[in-house]
Amino acid sequence: AGAAAEARFISSAKGKGLFATRNIRKGETVFVERPVVSSQFLWNALYNYRACDHCLRALETAEENAQRLLGKSSLVLPHPEQCSIRKDLHQQCPRCQVTYCSAECRQAALEQYHQVLCLGPSRDDPTHPLNKLQEAWRNMHYPPETSSIMLMARMVATIKQAKDKEWWIKAFSQFCSKTANEEEEIVHKLLGDKFKGQLELLRSLFTEALYDEYLSRWFTPEGFRSLFALVGTNGQGIGTSSLSQWVHACDALDLPMLQREELDAFIDQLYKDIEKESGEFLNCEGSGLYVLQSCCNHSCIPNAETSFPENNFLLHLTALEDIEAGEEICISYLDCCQRERSRHSRNKILRENYLFTCSCPKCLAQADDADVTSDEEEEGEGETDDAELEDEMTDV
Repeated sequence: AGAAAEARFISSAKGKGLFATRNIRKGETVFVERPVVSSQFLWNALYNYRACDHCLRALETAEENAQRLLGKSSLVLPHPEQCSIRKDLHQQCPRCQVTYCSAECRQAALEQYHQVLCLGPSRDDPTHPLNKLQEAWRNMHYPPETSSIMLMARMVATIKQAKDKEWWIKAFSQFCSKTANEEEEIVHKLLGDKFKGQLELLRSLFTEALYDEYLSRWFTPEGFRSLFALVGTNGQGIGTSSLSQWVHACDALDLPMLQREELDAFIDQLYKDIEKESGEFLNCEGSGLYVLQSCCNHSCIPNAETSFPENNFLLHLTALEDIEAGEEICISYLDCCQRERSRHSRNKILRENYLFTCSCPKCLAQADDADVTSDEEEEGEGETDDAELEDEMTDV
């Protein structure tokens, strides 16, 4: 893709970074990237957030989406022609009935991993090894979700199906790997206190469902933990929503002033009502591994951001500022609220979730600030961090 950016090795401490190969204007799309592999979160799917099993495109119409989030089947959305969902194109796997947004996605899934993972008539059989694995995962990793065991299952299935297995192993090995004690921390973060016991249980279920001689290393305790850590540090949240697509389309309509005000008021109220009913869980959510995006380092004053404007897994990286050729392109791993907090608070979140201390210009400028968090920050700490982080990952 007429590359405006390339990955370069910086140092063993920092690993890779992404750098502009030419001048990039503010607002420009630096690149659009498709994930090597992706998967919807399991609770998200269980709660009827209906998404294409391959590209995560939302499958409900905007109106159905709003009705479900509101718990109100009588809701009617104005301007239904602004909804982009094409139900006439949806297809199911004839064997296991998972749904795709198009024939292309059904075919792509089948060619990459679905032959191995198709449950066929066992889709609702709780004793099937893949169902046991998913059930165990859901019992360990509650919402807000940050990862899915099925992302790892798709990695294994992809290699099992591949003619050129080495090519895929190389593709996955591009993602940053960690030392044993870092891996331990990441796994701990994903699974909580009982992580050793839980990891062993997951590994045995994973092995029962997917074991492959060629990948035997991935099924050893060390290999499985590494796989886990790879997904934990490199997984990029993906969020899709037919309602937000509809809202963007409505925002772009050229309407007389009175109609514009009415429509804006309707949308504002709709979001308030939905928040009361469904909280912050508005999107179909999952995660994916993106080769280029995973090279982007963090900055508390980022010059680019990721989003999913096509309502599927295609990640758009957009410049927030003018970026000069040779300059590093950074995104923020923190959301807007977290970025406004003290350097101490920001780094606490980054250390816990991503295992590094930030040395961006903002953090360096604040290096002499006292290492304490202000009182109101103390109150905000703890509970909300994960939810906020999750929110940032999946903003559409």
